[in-house]
Amino acid sequence: MKKHISYKLIFLGLLMIGFSSCDIKQKESEKNEISKIENEELFKSLILRHLNAVRNRDSNTLKSTMSPKGNMELIQPSSEIVYSVDGFMKFHQEWFEVPNWTINTKILSTNIGDRFGVATTEFLYEEPERNGKPYFNRLIVTYALEKIDNNWYIIKDHASSIEKTKN
Repeated sequence: MKKHISYKLIFLGLLMIGFSSCDIKQKESEKNEISKIENEELFKSLILRHLNAVRNRDSNTLKSTMSPKGNMELIQPSSEIVYSVDGFMKFHQEWFEVPNWTINTKILSTNIGDRFGVATTEFLYEEPERNGKPYFNRLIVTYALEKIDNNWYIIKDHASSIEKTKN
């Protein structure tokens, strides 16, 4: 009889361990889900900060969205690739000095992983006057981001002109 009771106690103990293990795995899964949501929010926040920095010609904020490692690829239509944050900033500082342009942006799609992500955006660039007439350029700009020390940073900017005023 004692052996029968001890087998029951062992079986009951194993059941309790099994159920508590499932509870721990469920709590870990819920924790990962919160982390995934936070990860997506941080990603989108960085993209919006970057787009607003461009729109507002804010070089300091723009630079804060760049990889602290200094790696960056800027791919523009009819231009050679720029391979550094310094080169990216130089391009943008020169562009920011051009007067009277405006830009409207929107995020078209995102694909956010644990360490890398991609955002595709639309840019509507306008100048009230270029060569005696209004000018516009609609571009699709794709950004690649890398997460470094739990922060997202831009590591690639690839722009394609879709439709623009003829010169």
